[in-house]
Amino acid sequence: MNRLNPTVPADQYLADSNVLFYLNDAVIQLLEHKEEYNQFGVIRYFAEYFSSVKNSNHVLFREFNYIQATPHNRASFIRVFWKCYRQIGKSGDLLSMLEYRSLLQLLCPDFPVVLVQSAARIAVMDDTIDCLMSFSDFLYAFQLQFYYQEFLDCVLVIYQDLLAGKSPNTVIVPTSTSIEQIPSVSTEENNKEEQPQDGVEPSTLVQCIDALCDRSKHSHPPRSCMREILKQTDRISYYSFLMSLAKQEAINQTIGVLPSKAELLIDPEMDQELDKLIAQIVVSPSSNSSSSAVGGLKEVQKKASPRRNIHHRRRMEVESDGSTEETDSSEN
Repeated sequence: MNRLNPTVPADQYLADSNVLFYLNDAVIQLLEHKEEYNQFGVIRYFAEYFSSVKNSNHVLFREFNYIQATPHNRASFIRVFWKCYRQIGKSGDLLSMLEYRSLLQLLCPDFPVVLVQSAARIAVMDDTIDCLMSFSDFLYAFQLQFYYQEFLDCVLVIYQDLLAGKSPNTVIVPTSTSIEQIPSVSTEENNKEEQPQDGVEPSTLVQCIDALCDRSKHSHPPRSCMREILKQTDRISYYSFLMSLAKQEAINQTIGVLPSKAELLIDPEMDQELDKLIAQIVVSPSSNSSSSAVGGLKEVQKKASPRRNIHHRRRMEVESDGSTEETDSSEN
């Protein structure tokens, strides 16, 4: 939204841009760490804080309640996850749900496992979540699940009502659900044994989804995208619907942080920096040169994440290949 647009009321702009949320968080962080920030001044602190928000570097190592608080935070966290672990995709490694959970919790220690499970079930289309998944499959499923979490929870409630045989006229279209209300994996497995799993009629589901979009205040995928998927089949299950959604390029364009699958693992700038560092180590493998190379890598990461300069609660370096390296906690 353009803040200079005279047709947008100031109150609406503040609400839609979440400026007050970030200002409140900035003040809280300042008060909690004022001894650190007094060294370089309050003005510089606020400048760096909002610069990190603008550059999407502000969510690293923050608590889950913070990273899910705004659409921008969610998109930023998806971008950080992709950037940090892109090398996993380049190497072609297949990981389990538990391994992806561990990677996510390195970036956000209290990231809930239920969201990782839901993303994994989208990636494998409701097969056992113990299956190994490629990085790209999990990433696009995770993007859909995390960014549209509340909306998808509501769609699941509608789908289960339709699957139970309720008439569309009697299905209650919810407006929101909390994370505690997401059905657990064990609950859904029990439901599989009690209900037929041949899916529901797409025409009925799209009717309910349209009603949900009209009433929900949460972000939702483009309606044209959902309608296009639902008109291509006679019956559809919840997870096959979400898997098709996760593969839609329109989802990437709407959220605006991930490239297409063909370009997902391409990052020439970072590859060039890594090649330079590797060349330094190969040419002169002495301890001094190695230290210099590692220091160069940390400098690259510092530029990519200015937020780290003002928040030191977790002194951890995130390597581009997905590994983490804890720094010395002692201070000189």
